[in-house]
This record gives sequence, structure tokens and C-alpha cells, in this order.
Amino acid sequence: MHQEVLNNLESIHGALLRMNRSIQAEGIFGVMKYDRWHKRLVRRGQIKVELDIYLVSIGFNLHKFYTKQIRLQKVA
Repeated sequence: MHQEVLNNLESIHGALLRMNRSIQAEGIFGVMKYDRWHKRLVRRGQIKVELDIYLVSIGFNLHKFYTKQIRLQKVA
């Protein structure tokens, strides 16, 4: 079974899956956790947790938008 897993990972299809995984959203969660210090949810209940994640996501997107606007102003 272990050899079968290694063969699957080393195949062309496995390489494409690994490449796709590397460009997915996991990097954004890493930035939120380590650069924005949002490592733990402190609210309880699904609705409150969703609200907390939405607020952090909105903050992340606003920061990204703001830094892009600053870069465009420096170029112009």
C-alpha cells in the first residue's frame, strides 16, 4: 500500500495535484494566522464563528485592496 501511494504521488497526475494544492487558499490562512495574529476563534456557536471568519476575511481583503491602491499611486 505504501508503494502504491508513492507511485501515485510521483506520477504526472500526482504532480499536477500537488501543484494545484500549492496555489490554493491555504496560503491566505497562513497569512491570517501568523502575520495578522488571528490564531484562535474565541466565539462559540456556528453563527458567531462564521461572523468572526467573515470579519477577518473582510479585513484581509481591505488591506490587500489598500496596499494595491498605494502601489498604483506610487507608479502613477
